[in-house]
Amino acid sequence: MHVALTGATGFLGLRLLRRLLDRHRSVTALVHAGSGDALHRVTRFLELADAPEPLIAGLPDRLRVVETDLDAPRLGLSRRAFRALADGLDAIWHSAGSINLEGDLPELRRTNVDGARHVLELAAAGRAKPVVHHVSTAFVAGRRREGVAYEDELDDTAGFENAYERSKYEAESLVRAWSAEHRRPVVVLRPSILVTDLPPHPDLPRHPLQVVERILREARGTVDTDGRPRLRLAGHPHGRLNLLQVDHAADVMLRLADRTPTGGVDTYHIVHDRDVPVSLVVSVLERILPLSFELVPAAPDDPTTLEALVGFYPGLTAYLTHRRRFDDTRVRALLGPSAVSGRVDLDYLVSGLVPEDDARAGPPAVSATALPSTGYA
Repeated sequence: MHVALTGATGFLGLRLLRRLLDRHRSVTALVHAGSGDALHRVTRFLELADAPEPLIAGLPDRLRVVETDLDAPRLGLSRRAFRALADGLDAIWHSAGSINLEGDLPELRRTNVDGARHVLELAAAGRAKPVVHHVSTAFVAGRRREGVAYEDELDDTAGFENAYERSKYEAESLVRAWSAEHRRPVVVLRPSILVTDLPPHPDLPRHPLQVVERILREARGTVDTDGRPRLRLAGHPHGRLNLLQVDHAADVMLRLADRTPTGGVDTYHIVHDRDVPVSLVVSVLERILPLSFELVPAAPDDPTTLEALVGFYPGLTAYLTHRRRFDDTRVRALLGPSAVSGRVDLDYLVSGLVPEDDARAGPPAVSATALPSTGYA
């Protein structure tokens, strides 16, 4: 069985690739043309993740890298190359995409919607009729902030928090229509916010909370303020986020892929069984940044310079108000207790945000004039 994977050098894609190599003799990585040496990036990840030496040494013989353009018909390949690629595949994993929460809709559609369309064209062209595994997101649930989001639901009546969510909703709608038209099975995997305790490294892709930390750190660096400034963030005191270990998510996805598809669209929420309180995320940020945070009902009418800078990123802060839950009954019914993830706590999250050298140096010093932290922590 031969498998192709898009997004193989991404945060989730690297973990999927490692597990696909555990199951298959070889894997084809469909990488963006001109994005750099994919083989080196994969090798570096495996080294930093303490992968077995035989796996690393054998990678050049087992990983086939094909440079493509997801935005282009036939993935930017010639007709002959596209046909040869399609005919050699038994399964396609589509993990590539933009997770830019501040991106504009036309740009995100080119990457997330057109990219999915062109991967489906590849699947339709193959003689072996490969099974498609489409990585979506639990956040296709959109702006609905309370209640339960179920796996079979896909509607846009509540609107979306940002263009990223809408683009992923449109991509998943496209996948469903393609499956119905071609009468082909598709496995849709909807992960929540994926995190890791592997310390940041220049050779590793960022994960979502690292982006938040970077934005806040850069904003803090533009403000000349003594002490520990307080930052008011619009959020709910009982808000919660679903954070899941990326390695556990990859394990669950591969185990679900081992099952025979029903023939239509099988949709699974890849989520943690316990949400993380927003207050814990605030505590993490206070641990690693020289800032103090306060959750307030709405964005302040009199923002400080620092708050105004952070306010340019509403795609991030909107999630601090969420209290909904993602139902994963289907996954738990199929996989049982093994679907349950390990605990995501403060130490776990900090480990994935602080470089090893900084961690050894200890948390940032707090000035004697520092303001008290939020009461929700």
